[in-house]
Amino acid sequence: MAGMNKNEKNDRDLLVYYRKANVGRLLSYFIPHLPLIVVAVVIAFLINAAVLLRPDIFRRIIDDYLIPGNFDKSAVNRLGFYYFALISGGALLSYLQHVLLNYVGQSIMHRLRTDLFNKIQKMGMPFFDRFSSGRLLTRVTNDVEALNELFSGVLVNLFRDVVMIAGIVYAMFSLSPKLAVAGVSAVPLIALVAVIYRKAARKNFIRLKSIIGRINGFLAENITGMKIVQIFHREKQKFDEFSKIEKEYFKSSLREVILNSLGRPVVEVINNLTISALIWVCAGDILRGAFEYGVLYAFISYVREFFHPINEIADKYTSLQSAVVSSERIFEIMDIESYEEDLSSGISCGKIAGDIEFKNVWFAYEKENWVLRDVSFRIRPGESVAFVGSTGSGKTTIINLMARFYDIQKGEILIDGVNIKKYRLADLRRNIAVVLQDVFLFTGDIAYNVRLNNRELTNSDVMDAIETACAAPFVRSLPDGIHTEVKERGCTFSAGQRQLISLARAVAFNPSVLVLDEATASIDTETEELIQKSMGKVSSGRTSIFIAHRLSTIRQANCIYVLDHGRIVEKGDHDTLMNKNGIYRHLVELSINEGNT
Repeated sequence: MAGMNKNEKNDRDLLVYYRKANVGRLLSYFIPHLPLIVVAVVIAFLINAAVLLRPDIFRRIIDDYLIPGNFDKSAVNRLGFYYFALISGGALLSYLQHVLLNYVGQSIMHRLRTDLFNKIQKMGMPFFDRFSSGRLLTRVTNDVEALNELFSGVLVNLFRDVVMIAGIVYAMFSLSPKLAVAGVSAVPLIALVAVIYRKAARKNFIRLKSIIGRINGFLAENITGMKIVQIFHREKQKFDEFSKIEKEYFKSSLREVILNSLGRPVVEVINNLTISALIWVCAGDILRGAFEYGVLYAFISYVREFFHPINEIADKYTSLQSAVVSSERIFEIMDIESYEEDLSSGISCGKIAGDIEFKNVWFAYEKENWVLRDVSFRIRPGESVAFVGSTGSGKTTIINLMARFYDIQKGEILIDGVNIKKYRLADLRRNIAVVLQDVFLFTGDIAYNVRLNNRELTNSDVMDAIETACAAPFVRSLPDGIHTEVKERGCTFSAGQRQLISLARAVAFNPSVLVLDEATASIDTETEELIQKSMGKVSSGRTSIFIAHRLSTIRQANCIYVLDHGRIVEKGDHDTLMNKNGIYRHLVELSINEGNT
């Protein structure tokens, strides 16, 4: 524990906390493909038979025809043809098995990857607070890919290799029990090597997976924030951070290479020592003519074949060990139920009126570090209200709770007189649209970012939403209009243009409640005027909620709530609050002074 950093400790604790993957669970993914697996197993037996018969053909040629000098050309040719048929047939069967198992493996990986992504999509916001995007990315990509070899033949070929070893042992004992004992005498030594390797490899695999997650997270974060890195000229510092993590990965990868590279040479040394032991055991019998040369050749061939599947098992054990560690990390996500949201159960709320009430609400993201303290208010249908306050006062948290991204610890939240926990979550969120300050646009085009793959929204609906959001002049000025390409996070558009697209997206889904969370904080005055102009049409018939930074945008709100340290300390319209000469008036004066400077 002494040399373990925080990230490694978190990964270790999570691996211990969640139910470990087991072989039976991994095997369950083969069940839909059992017919193909049976065919692959039958092919494996045929391949083994071809391998086992080859040394016996040479034994017959040596002992029956070459050593006695009783050369029969037709018989030797016939045996040669059999040998060629076994070689050719074995190669063809190996090819068919390879294609078959890879088809099964890719099918299983496709299912596993989609199941994992589907699971992640069902998770609530607390889950994403706990798991970084880099760690989740590693689960869906690297860890699933680590199972590729397992599902693409490791288990079937492992079974084939075990059967091959059993077949070789049987063949050796059939020829000479004395030599067979010498041939298998090295098995305990190999088992000892395998046990030592297992302990070292598993520990290194867990460390390696953890570091990969940190690298992915670091890259995702820094590529997204490259503008900040360059503005503050932090390239060298970020490079040093990355270099430090990468050196850890290099050391772990090198350790894995060393461990993997040791396996085959060690087995090869044991193989040759076993062959030497065979020759030493039967040397006296050969010199006395009491032992056939062909049997010795067959034994040497069988011993070489005996160690070939052992080598393969050693290699497969590496893949299996990596797959088991990866499966634990995948099932760690799949087994989490506490963060999973149930979108379908509950009562259908249809189209809500937008009557929102908070009753004595207490909420904390962690334990009893309260963000909201005994908050109560009511918003009537169609009203326009605003929440203001200093950073960290709890403004955005109110929106998160309203859409049930988090559940409260105390109190009650009602919409149209019904506790929101009773509503079907999908219906509830369908009625609430949020326009954030930090707009997220997906790769695609403008139309896709407005409709978000909702096929019920036609291009005409998209254009109507863009008109309502006052984004039409901007969109029409683009070469391809609503089909203009949107690159990652909308990097080719200005902050104001991204905000207009985001507002059009909200309008297109026709919500009953429209929330603007600091939506005008990072745009220019002209664009702000466009948005304020559009709000008259957008908010008609809807409950509208503003989380405001620029207080000029909320002067016309029916009611303004002032938050301070998680409590509502003032409420009323603009004029009422200005006359109180309290926190709101102070915030307005600060805003005016900032505008004048």
